[in-house]
Amino acid sequence: MSDLSIRIEGRAGRITLTRPQALNALSHAMALEIDAALIGWARDPAVALVILDAEGPRAFCAGGDIAAVHAEGVTGSDAGARAFWRDEYAMNLRLGRYPKPVVSLMQGFVMGGGVGLGCHGHPRIVGDSTQMAMPECGIGLIPDVGGTHLLACAPGHLGEYLGLTGARMGPGDALLTGFADRFIPEAGWPALVATLCATGDVAAVAAAAALPPPGRLAALRPQIDAAFSAPTVPEILARLEAAGSDFAAETLKALRRNSPLSMACTLALVRAERAAPDLARALEREYRYTARAVLETDFLEGVRAAVIDKDRTPRWRITAPTAEMVDRLLAPLDAGGLDLGGI
Repeated sequence: MSDLSIRIEGRAGRITLTRPQALNALSHAMALEIDAALIGWARDPAVALVILDAEGPRAFCAGGDIAAVHAEGVTGSDAGARAFWRDEYAMNLRLGRYPKPVVSLMQGFVMGGGVGLGCHGHPRIVGDSTQMAMPECGIGLIPDVGGTHLLACAPGHLGEYLGLTGARMGPGDALLTGFADRFIPEAGWPALVATLCATGDVAAVAAAAALPPPGRLAALRPQIDAAFSAPTVPEILARLEAAGSDFAAETLKALRRNSPLSMACTLALVRAERAAPDLARALEREYRYTARAVLETDFLEGVRAAVIDKDRTPRWRITAPTAEMVDRLLAPLDAGGLDLGGI
């Protein structure tokens, strides 16, 4: 069975992820197929809009297929990983620049590669079960797939908090941070899709929208901004230790689990993107890290602990990253950098 269903229904181009047994994890082949469909429909007058959705109640897409990347990486090769990320990032940018509405319906887990798939087009719909996050620092990576762009555009210092901790957002918080546009109860999604296919009129999304359940981040903004405005990760930790609140204790626990190198690089990437937001530039900077991740960072160890052995006890080699390490990992690649100029 294919991992995707790509077809035209009425006025809509439909892309449905059909890999629910793997939480619709995005593979390299899936990214290429989705990108090809988007290219084909961009100038097709029969297609008024695109609908992205997924089978199964548990996940829209829980991330990229990092187990495959790990399997290659332990052999000492990263060619497949670099190719995957290069093609996936091209698809992310195409979604961000698409000339037609891209309606994403994101239930359950929406993490990592799922955010890159569902959160760059518009309008982006979340439902009752949505749990969205960028948890890459927990596996020795950085929030990629354009994640640093989304995080940089979030209010205040929520982007640093979400990127460094990997904290999950329900539907209300996804709207607050700008990762989503509309909340629509999931019971109404089939009728909405039928209307979109029949009419090709994206106005149906706004007509179906409702108020989301309350989130938690708005009330935490003062504490988050006070801590995550600090210039470095060690200073963020120090501010949280000094705060002594329940929120601070919970946040410290999350930060101490994650890769110190990933957090230092994430902080630098989010702040660089905030200074001059541009999705293509964000993806190009992210690729500098991910292209080096397999052979030069703690990524393989992070994936081993989280996905392969599942012991949840990564043994990070790099526990006190220096500014020089961060600069080296985020420096332009000598060759084989990401070129998105044709999108």
